[in-house]
Amino acid sequence: MESTRIYWIMNMVCRRCLKVIKHELEEINIEVLSLELGKLTVRSIKKIDKEIDSKVTDVLHSNGFEIAQSEEEMLVEEVKITLIALIKELPMHLKEKTSEHLASTLHRDYKILSKLFSKKEHTTIEKYFIKLKIERVKELIQLQQYTFSDIAYMLDYSSVNHLSRQFKNITGISMTDYKNAEGWERQFYDEII
Repeated sequence: MESTRIYWIMNMVCRRCLKVIKHELEEINIEVLSLELGKLTVRSIKKIDKEIDSKVTDVLHSNGFEIAQSEEEMLVEEVKITLIALIKELPMHLKEKTSEHLASTLHRDYKILSKLFSKKEHTTIEKYFIKLKIERVKELIQLQQYTFSDIAYMLDYSSVNHLSRQFKNITGISMTDYKNAEGWERQFYDEII
């Protein structure tokens, strides 16, 4: 008897992640029905669910991913994926507050999402989002194609001064010092907390 197995995957935040996981699962004859950021659905045969779980877990672990064990972990991952998607699309001009965007996208009350995120990640959604944006700023500075004003505009900051203050607060150095530095330090989005 066939069925489907759904896995909520933690730390999966880029399109390359999808390609790698799908390729590796197909190499070991696991049929991937759908794969999107944070969620994997495979076809299984009831008698071998545990074997499928084991193989999927092995592939995910070998690539640095974890399976969310609860709905709470799944929601926290969905918050992260939603926020990362926001900073990827530039210019980032939200027509609503970030809290409203998360609530409408995830179909949950923002207060619940906020409380849950803070409990699981030991930081607020707002602080996490600022760190994501600063990592995106670092990437844009490294490209050397944009002025600081352009970057502030693309990431929906009210002014360059606002961006500069946040950048220095998070990194400890100014954007100019970062731009002129010899070795640029950045974090992967999935490692930010």
